Amino acid sequence: MIGFNVPPVIGTEEKYVKEAIASHKICGDGEFTKKCSKWMKNKFNAKEVLLTTSCSSALEMAALLSDIQPGDEVIMPAYTFVSTANAFVLRGAKIVFVDIRPDTMNIDEKLIEAAITDKTKAIVPVHYAGVSCEMDTIMDIAKRHNLKVIEDAAQGVMAKYKDKYLGTIGDIGCYSFHETKNYSMGEGGAVVFKNNDYTELAEIIREKGTNRSKFYRGEIDKYTWVEYGSSYLPSDINAAYLWAELEKADEINNNRLATWSFYNDNLKELEDKGYIERQFIPKECTHNAHMYYIKTKDLDERTNLIKFLKEHGVQAVFHYVPLHTAPAGIKYARFFGEDKYTTKESERLLRLPMYYGLKQEDKEKVVELVKSFYM
Repeated sequence: MIGFNVPPVIGTEEKYVKEAIASHKICGDGEFTKKCSKWMKNKFNAKEVLLTTSCSSALEMAALLSDIQPGDEVIMPAYTFVSTANAFVLRGAKIVFVDIRPDTMNIDEKLIEAAITDKTKAIVPVHYAGVSCEMDTIMDIAKRHNLKVIEDAAQGVMAKYKDKYLGTIGDIGCYSFHETKNYSMGEGGAVVFKNNDYTELAEIIREKGTNRSKFYRGEIDKYTWVEYGSSYLPSDINAAYLWAELEKADEINNNRLATWSFYNDNLKELEDKGYIERQFIPKECTHNAHMYYIKTKDLDERTNLIKFLKEHGVQAVFHYVPLHTAPAGIKYARFFGEDKYTTKESERLLRLPMYYGLKQEDKEKVVELVKSFYM
C-alpha cells in the first residue's frame, strides 16, 4: 500500500533525541527548542518564534493575546480544521464563516468586509495547502476596521506570499509540526510574531502565567505567577526531532516540490480533456507542496476514485467537512452570505499521496492509476 502520508525522517533524529535526554533537560526551552526558534526567526525574518505543543495551542495563545472576549466575532472560512474555530470559541467568541474561493480553497477576501459588524475583533485567514490567501486585501481591510489578523499557517511553513513568509504577515502567525506536516515533531507547533507587541505576554502565557522565561535569562531573581496562562511549552525531546528536519529544510522542501511537479505535469492531460481540475497556484504565491490535490466532477465520482485507488494499493483521502455543517459549527457559529463554493468544492477535492521521500515508482503508479480510472 502506498500510504497517503509518511512522517519525515532525515536520519539524525535519534541522535538528537539522545542528546536531549543526556542533557537532563527534556522539558521545555532546552537547547533544541532554542535552536529551532532561532532558526525560524532568522529564516522567516520574524521578531520572535515560540515553539508550542501544537498549532491548536498556538491559535489558543493568539486568541488570548488578541484579547478575544465573550460576544466578540471572529471571521474565518468554514473549510478548515476544527482548531481554527475552537481557539476562539474557547474564549466565548462567535465564529462568522464566509465562503471560499473555488480556485485556491482559501477564504474569499472579497466577502470579508460585508461580514464585519461592530462586534468583529479578528480575521483568521487559513492558508490552505500552503497556498497563501490574498493577504494585501485582508491586511487592508483589517487596518481600516482596526481588526487583528491571525494567520492559520498550519500548512504554510516555508511558503510565501510575494516576498513574505506565511505566518509573518498578520499580527500573529501559527504553524503546525504535526506528523502530517512538511516538518514534524510528532505533535507540535509555533506562534510567530512580526513585532515585539506580544512577545513578553506570550512568554508568560506559554509558561503557565509565570515570568519564568525572564528568570531563566537572569533578568529577575525569582519567578512568580503574574498573568493568566497555560502549559503550551513542548518537550525538548520533540524539539530535538524537529531540529533534524529544520537542518534539512530546503532538501525536504525541494523533494516535495519535485513530487508536486511530477503529479502536476503528468495529470495535465486529464485536465485538458475535462476529467479533473488540478491544483491552482496564484502567481503571487510560492507554495511549499504541502499537498497535491485534484478535483473530481462530484462527490460520487470522488468516492468511486478513492475506492478504485484503495483496491489497487493507493491511499488517497478527502479533507475537511465544512465546519458550518457540523453540530458544533451550528452551535457556535453562523455562515454569512451564501455557501456557493465551500460545500460543493470540498466534496470534489481529493488528496494524493504526498510526503518526503516518496519513491519515483510510487509516484508513477499513482498517476497511472488515476489516468486508468478516467481513460
